[in-house]
Amino acid sequence: MDPDEELATIILVMDYFYRKLRSSSRVPQQVSNFSGHNRMIDLLHGNDRRFVDILRMPKSCFIRLCGLLQQNGVRNTRSLSVEEQVMMFLLVIGHNDSTRRSGYEWHHSTETVSRHFNNICSRIVGLAPQLIGPPDFNNIPPLIANNSRYFPYFRDCVGAIDGTHIPCIVDAHLQSAYRNRKGYTTGWEGSVHDARVLREAMSDPAFSFPTPPGEKYFLVDAGYANRRGFLSPYRGTNYHLRDRRRLGGDRKKELFNYRHASLRNAVERTFGIWKSRFRILRGVPHYPIRTQRDIIIACAVLHNFLMMSDDVDVSVTAEEDAHDKDDMDHGGDTIGQDAAPSTQQEEGHQTEMGRFQDALTESMWADRNQN
Repeated sequence: MDPDEELATIILVMDYFYRKLRSSSRVPQQVSNFSGHNRMIDLLHGNDRRFVDILRMPKSCFIRLCGLLQQNGVRNTRSLSVEEQVMMFLLVIGHNDSTRRSGYEWHHSTETVSRHFNNICSRIVGLAPQLIGPPDFNNIPPLIANNSRYFPYFRDCVGAIDGTHIPCIVDAHLQSAYRNRKGYTTGWEGSVHDARVLREAMSDPAFSFPTPPGEKYFLVDAGYANRRGFLSPYRGTNYHLRDRRRLGGDRKKELFNYRHASLRNAVERTFGIWKSRFRILRGVPHYPIRTQRDIIIACAVLHNFLMMSDDVDVSVTAEEDAHDKDDMDHGGDTIGQDAAPSTQQEEGHQTEMGRFQDALTESMWADRNQN
């Protein structure tokens, strides 16, 4: 054997033993015997508070949710039950876990976790027509009916409208187009005022926006026009709750704005609870933009589903940070150009709502001075 052949033989032998040693010392990704199924059983039969902390809802709501999803087509698979699929989904949206980490925790491949995540998300979005809808325009909300500060003045109020920012991720070449005025990338191309979003929703028949009938109206902040169906505060007058301690100005309008703001604040508290319960809303991971949209809708569906349940304690799911300031939400009492009326009809509606606002303010002020 010549030296070159001898060297080649030595190299082949060394490569063989190297591969043998490497294969024998390789550690599998999943080494625990605690499978995803076992983890599901442990959570279902474990401590109730721990269940809420991990899955962001009580066991009774979880069981009802699984039953509802089964009615809408979710089925057990060869390796995953419906309950385990829903748990994986809730863990991701509740704690903003990645699919890779969920795969480690539930002993499934990343592909399996991603596939079932998308399936559960789409099934929950399919429940939106049942769980996301307009308020009952014929009933007075209990918060108004049972509080002398609001009743009878706001008896025709049917709810409150506001906007909130959910950061999303778009491809690098699109980020400048989707960057809003506060520097976040959002799901609407360009920097868009809340009033324009509302106008688009009302003008597009596909959205079927629930415009209040007759004299009914939504409470809105100063970023929206004061027009039929939408009652905003007085501009140029303190209306934030934190401004109440300031003196001066028109006290009648300040009283109206203060009560208006304290009542409208219900929608801001709802946003706080919503984002606290589903932490994925603080920054949706890099899914396709359509999936990011569906995740937001699914979180809204689940929030409404939970709020309709008598056994949900809001303080349990939101106590960690429900009072954190959402620095992505807008504030201030200035009105943008988009909120200005765009047609003669809208100008007439604005004047009509302004007269209603003035009459309401006078009544509120007169009753206050009598008591």
